[in-house]
Amino acid sequence: MMGRKLFILLVILMSLSLIGIIFVQIYFIDNTLSNEKKQFTLNVKRALSNVSKLVEDREFKLYSDKYQEMLNSGKSPDTTNIRGILLYSYDDVSNETTVYQNGILEESFKVPSLFFDIGGLDSLNISRITNQKEMKVFKKNTFENTINIAPEKTISEYRRMDELDKKMFEISYRDLFNNYPIYKRIKTEDIERYLSRQFNENGIEIDFEFAIYDKDLATKVQSSNFDLDPATTYGVPMFLNNNNESNFNLYVNFPERRKFLWSSILTMTVLSIIFTIIIILAYTNAIYQIIKQRQISQIKTDFINNMTHEFKTPIATINLALDAMKNPKMIEDKEKTARYLQMIKDENKRMHAQVENVLRISKLERNELNISKDRVKLHDLIEDAISHVELIIEDRQGYVNADLKAEKSSVLANETHFTNVLVNILDNAIKYSDDAPKIDITTENVGNNIIVKIADHGNGMSKQVQKRVFEKFYREHTGNVHNVKGHGLGLAYVKRMVEDHQGHVSVESEKGKGSTFIIKLPLIS
Repeated sequence: MMGRKLFILLVILMSLSLIGIIFVQIYFIDNTLSNEKKQFTLNVKRALSNVSKLVEDREFKLYSDKYQEMLNSGKSPDTTNIRGILLYSYDDVSNETTVYQNGILEESFKVPSLFFDIGGLDSLNISRITNQKEMKVFKKNTFENTINIAPEKTISEYRRMDELDKKMFEISYRDLFNNYPIYKRIKTEDIERYLSRQFNENGIEIDFEFAIYDKDLATKVQSSNFDLDPATTYGVPMFLNNNNESNFNLYVNFPERRKFLWSSILTMTVLSIIFTIIIILAYTNAIYQIIKQRQISQIKTDFINNMTHEFKTPIATINLALDAMKNPKMIEDKEKTARYLQMIKDENKRMHAQVENVLRISKLERNELNISKDRVKLHDLIEDAISHVELIIEDRQGYVNADLKAEKSSVLANETHFTNVLVNILDNAIKYSDDAPKIDITTENVGNNIIVKIADHGNGMSKQVQKRVFEKFYREHTGNVHNVKGHGLGLAYVKRMVEDHQGHVSVESEKGKGSTFIIKLPLIS
């Protein structure tokens, strides 16, 4: 019992370990796939942000370049506004008057809107703001007449307000284009080109679909097969206004996203599955072999017990007969002496037959049994086999009926061995019939074969026993009860011998209703 419990415990522990390994593999693959999804999302977001900034920078540069081009063309402002401060100072010692001026100059230009390709507007007002500093020194104290007096010295600084100008220009640019139609600000092919370049730089080399949405409405800037799916679509805002808000969003999705993600871990997943399958197969085979060895061990134990039990009876009988013959009075009784001698001979023959069965099976396993085949009539072999068991059947008040209807019965067989095959089947029919044995033998031709059916009305066997009845050493387990003599070799010998004759043997049975053994052999012309 301890051995069986230990075996079950080991099987449970090994099974749990194998299941644990499988779950660890599944968790590892799932975790790796999840990390790949996160990295993919991060790369896509980075690429979209870069494209959004690239588009905005491109538009701003185009706008500012045209603005600078207009200013450099020398166009005079339509209006000029100067705001500033004037300071006057007179020095008695030097007799000099100093005039200091610091002001802001705002110049407004009105240009046709076609210059910037802004639809719906006739003209566009552009302002340029600059800072002017100037200091003049006069020699005489006659400031009232300075308009007619040339200054002795002039210090003048005229510079552009770079940072302020840039900031104000950016603000005005955003306000101006905030509600401008998106399809006039960017072309579909430009977005596709920018996205392709950014995705490739981020290692995303798969097909994609994209679209720019104005709030919840699709615009004309989109690919042909784009489908907005919140579960698989990525998006970033575009063209932010001065409040860092935007109605425009750039969306992209990837029809082959799942395939791309799996491709990154495909090799690892396939190897993991292959190794797991190998482990499962090795584990299953190991368990099967262990169970098989345990069964063989049990069968061999039963075989030894059965053989010992069967040898005990003839050995005891022989010893009793020899002891009886030692009696001087028995020597004179020739009839009893002959009877005891015949008994010794029969029991010796019985043990010899059992040993021969074991040796025959052993030789069959090693392919050492030399079987010569000749043309024989199968019907003749059947009748010969019946004659071997006829007396036993009559002694038990049973019968054996032979209905040999096959018109052709010539087969290529070894007469001795095939007769033994038939005798073994008949012997089983007798042994496994608790009542008087009733056996029916029939033959028929089916195509180029002859079918032999040996049916009895004995104990029968279960479906489980039918599957294993032709295995070597196998006998239906009955504990230590040996009411039926045998060692589990007879039907194994039958199967091997029939197959050696290029035939086939099977059994049909039902518990309590008997069994039918069916032998199929090829005919010869």
